[in-house]
Amino acid sequence: MSPVVVVGSFNVDHVWRCQALPAPGATLSGQYATGPGGKGFNQAVAAARAGAATSFVCALGDDAGGALARGLASADGIELLADASTEPTGTAGIYVDAHGRNTIVIGAGANGALEPAFVQRQQPGIARAGVLLAQLESPADTVELALALAREAGAVTVLNPAPANAASTNALLAHADVLTPNETEFAALLARHVGERIEADDVAATDGATLHALCRKLLPRGTVVITLGSVGAFVSHADDALRGDAQPYYRIAAEPAQAIDTTGAGDAFNGALAASLAQSLRAAFGEHVRFANRYAAASTERAGAASAMPRMKPQAG
Repeated sequence: MSPVVVVGSFNVDHVWRCQALPAPGATLSGQYATGPGGKGFNQAVAAARAGAATSFVCALGDDAGGALARGLASADGIELLADASTEPTGTAGIYVDAHGRNTIVIGAGANGALEPAFVQRQQPGIARAGVLLAQLESPADTVELALALAREAGAVTVLNPAPANAASTNALLAHADVLTPNETEFAALLARHVGERIEADDVAATDGATLHALCRKLLPRGTVVITLGSVGAFVSHADDALRGDAQPYYRIAAEPAQAIDTTGAGDAFNGALAASLAQSLRAAFGEHVRFANRYAAASTERAGAASAMPRMKPQAG
């Protein structure tokens, strides 16, 4: 298995569980917990627990949150490559309702100060990776450089364009071999980069040929995987790069789960997808997506984000 490098964010999560998500002006009773999170760290933990040798490139403050990140990375065998920031370590406020739905508010802190120069210094490690995975909770120019360095070295580049309101550029997307938006992120990217309008709630019900055509406009030369929550995932390849699949586009059903908390499910999917790709690029891409679906489903059966990532290895292809 080739190594996975994850470039992204670490947050200290503050989580409140309540019967319903707060409405404006409401005061609710809930149960409080705190723990590690951030899309980058969640995905790094998922990749590591799915069996990949994993490095995590991030920025941390000189505070208790930074110390927490270092200790947890060490416990999971993750090589932590952290830029020391004068900003506080990132934080997130998360509300989870009785149905497992959530709303999240992010305080970027050090995550917003991850510099391209620091990523450039990680080039030797990036060059050894089989897969590089990034998100958009770090500055866009930093993420773009990381993807460019990885692609130059021959790694598969996976971009999870989350959160939906994060800045992205056409140049950044062009460095992604695989793009993994959810419905909301997909709709936002189409509006921003293609000028096409689709409601996020309509994505899952849209016919495959139409979704495939939209994906080709968004990422003409790469693969788009739209994660659809309880509906599963939609995969769209460039016609001349099917990644071992027999069809240019198809759907994969979700795995059954007794979900209690969906907070880190998308991150679980992305980390597991990266780990599976790193294990065997020869396997059909659909097999990697099926493993990522199983992994994400299992993650929803435990509370938390990074702490909920299961230990589950992909089958060699």
